[in-house]
Amino acid sequence: MENAKQQYCQDRDSRETIFEFKRRTLVHFAVDTEEVWMTTRLAEEATHFLPFNKGYDGGAGNPPDREGRNYRTAYLWEEVLQRDSLLDLLARFLHLQTEEKRDDDGRRFKKETMIFPRYHQLQAVRLLVDAARSEGVGQNYLIEHSAGSGKSNTIAWLTHRLASLYNEQNRRVFDSVIVISDRRVLDQQLQDAIYQFEHRHGVVEKIDDNSRQLAQALESAVPIIITTLQKFPFVTRQLIKLAEERNEQSNGVLPTRRFAVIIDEAHSSQSGETVTELKNVLSGEALQAEARKRAQEEGLEHLEELFRSLVKRSHQSNLSFFAFTATPKHQTLKIFGRQGEAFHHYIMRQAIEEGFIIDVLRNYTTYKVYFNLNKASKNDPNVERKNAARSLARFMRLHPHNIAQKTEVIVEHFNTFTRHKIGGRAKAMVITSSRIDAVRYKQSFDKYIKEKGYSIKTLVAFSGVVTDDKIKDKTYTEEEMNKGIREKELPERFATSEYQVLLVAEKYQTGFDQPLLHTIYIDRRLAGIQAVQTLSRLNRTHPLKEDTFVLDFINDREEIRQAFQQFYEGAELGVEADPQQLYQLQSELDALGIYLHEEIERFCEIYFKPKQRQSPADHQAMNAALDPAVDRFCVLHNDQSEAAKIWRKKLTAFRNLYAFLSQIIPYQDSDLERLYIFLRHLSSKLPRHPNGVQYDFDSEIQLEYYRLQKISEGSIELSKGNARPLDGPKDVGTSIVRGDTVKLSQLIDIINNRFGTDFNQADQLFFDQLVETAANYEELQQAARVNSADKFALLFNQMLDSLFVERVDQNEAIFARYMNDRDFQKMVSDWLVSEVYQRLTSN
Repeated sequence: MENAKQQYCQDRDSRETIFEFKRRTLVHFAVDTEEVWMTTRLAEEATHFLPFNKGYDGGAGNPPDREGRNYRTAYLWEEVLQRDSLLDLLARFLHLQTEEKRDDDGRRFKKETMIFPRYHQLQAVRLLVDAARSEGVGQNYLIEHSAGSGKSNTIAWLTHRLASLYNEQNRRVFDSVIVISDRRVLDQQLQDAIYQFEHRHGVVEKIDDNSRQLAQALESAVPIIITTLQKFPFVTRQLIKLAEERNEQSNGVLPTRRFAVIIDEAHSSQSGETVTELKNVLSGEALQAEARKRAQEEGLEHLEELFRSLVKRSHQSNLSFFAFTATPKHQTLKIFGRQGEAFHHYIMRQAIEEGFIIDVLRNYTTYKVYFNLNKASKNDPNVERKNAARSLARFMRLHPHNIAQKTEVIVEHFNTFTRHKIGGRAKAMVITSSRIDAVRYKQSFDKYIKEKGYSIKTLVAFSGVVTDDKIKDKTYTEEEMNKGIREKELPERFATSEYQVLLVAEKYQTGFDQPLLHTIYIDRRLAGIQAVQTLSRLNRTHPLKEDTFVLDFINDREEIRQAFQQFYEGAELGVEADPQQLYQLQSELDALGIYLHEEIERFCEIYFKPKQRQSPADHQAMNAALDPAVDRFCVLHNDQSEAAKIWRKKLTAFRNLYAFLSQIIPYQDSDLERLYIFLRHLSSKLPRHPNGVQYDFDSEIQLEYYRLQKISEGSIELSKGNARPLDGPKDVGTSIVRGDTVKLSQLIDIINNRFGTDFNQADQLFFDQLVETAANYEELQQAARVNSADKFALLFNQMLDSLFVERVDQNEAIFARYMNDRDFQKMVSDWLVSEVYQRLTSN
């Protein structure tokens, strides 16, 4: 294999006509008995090869020949380059991709790339097309492809094929293909890739204006429509307006057509009312007819809209969903998967082992902050523990010294190590905890860089307007802090040699493709899917990119490892949600008498009126139907605030569970739909419970001691077969934690001890005292009454560190062992949870 690559790089002159780009040879394969690699452009030593292997046992390579008669790589000539397949590749896959780029001086130029599919892309598209042709419309397909695996091109090929797909009867399978992106600013790469295939006017329409443009495209049955999910709730209204402009009557319902819906990043697109509205719009007249039939069967013809609302949640026979994701949730697997499995996989492990993406955990360094806070004022007020702790953490996080120290570490690391990577073109991203953090870091970075005289320039990315809590009437916007660079221009400007560091707050952590990104500095809590998505920004390859680097100030290495392990070999469906939970929640919500059945009926009679009978007075009538329930809730909140909080949480649990289960279970119970709609509107009218007192400690607290210390570096290793299954909602109990009050000075001691002190060992009495203390906590008593042991453990473990910290002087050695030895910590916490839960529930 390596000899073949070497021959291409050293013995083939790319200027010869047969090897010249675009002239004769379209793709070059380097093949041995074990592996296949390919390239579409020879450039001597700069030639870049990509793997073209099937994958074997979840990793790189190829499986042995099933019949034991041929090489592992025989699929290349027996399958891929077979006559029909080759013609299909030439006609439907190979294309010249043209991108507009900027050079190091900011000048625009066009870059051409011959795109030939990787094996997993070719296989996925062909399998999906064959399945859609044979199974027809009305099916779901989940495609789990690792981040950085070329998803935009796979979606483009699939879109192109489905738009012109015919079945065995020579009938078109889909009337239109709709590509859904979860980004408000549509992925330009995805749009461009689809446009590469379809040059005919009117075949592709990207909806970048408003819902009116989407309504026109749907009405005209445009073959390929690229849009966002957010526009669908307004389509019905726009269809009526369009008809009125033509002096026609319309109820805003489309004719029933057959749609293929391709969802980009399915994990964030499959739940909630918006996707239900997509089904409502695309199902058209067939859904309306089914709703009318159901209403007649129950003798409720005047409530046809109620049954429309019920029917639109479930499976629609005229829609096929093709859902792409690298990080599926339980809901994704359940809604789009088949028996909880993806239709096609290209998993993280194979992509890393093949070298198609980079292992972003290979160089992972963590730092820890040690600090000491002192009470600066004479006052020692009582403060609510939880909210005061949150305010102290914010005080510490935004403290100028903390930001200045981290700025120095980041800038010096970037200037010394990172900037020389990737041929001196490497870039970095800083992940901050909030928008105001991003503002403070931008100011600190620019100040430090100017003082040092480094040739580093930064950009900042955050949404909306940020108000400064230190300077009266001072606000910040992204465009202003970036000296006039608009939001849409930022990715392109960051790609130039002018800028090296991008500071972000909740932006560019998903879907951002920048191969020059080499290092990520993390100063915010990351967990689960968010950790995988954020760090996967680093995994894109570049011919000069040999490694990546992560410097993390906040997160635990083990938590990051577990987040990636979940998707390393493909996600697995765990324990499923129990549909009976819904009726249990309904019963518990009914029991408190916050709402009456007749109030739900009265609200729904108005809400589900036929559109032609609706009037402006309906809004006040619906509010009037909700107000008695709001008043009863307020009385409960004043008399029994804990019970009111629990009831509100159960309301939220019911809404979320119904929104999920109604997509996979065809509920026939219109009472559930009524209750869901009523509670959805009631929840927005219930008084917002404040998060507690907000404390400003700027004048009360001072930072006495601060140390930033590297605590670990090296690789975080992922292993085979150690992923946890993705469980669905299991329990419907809810816990309420009442914030107790402590002296501010005591809380400062707890915080200081937790973050900065070494302690040392005792005996069984220490653990007995811990159990006794925990069992007397009112919030734990309340949680034990309404939760399973698993849910109780989540709350208890959140409090356990504090229990240890508060007793550090009693047993220093056990405290040290608990804090530093993960196995010991798990053993102790499991034992304590069991003891405390057993004591509380037996009482």
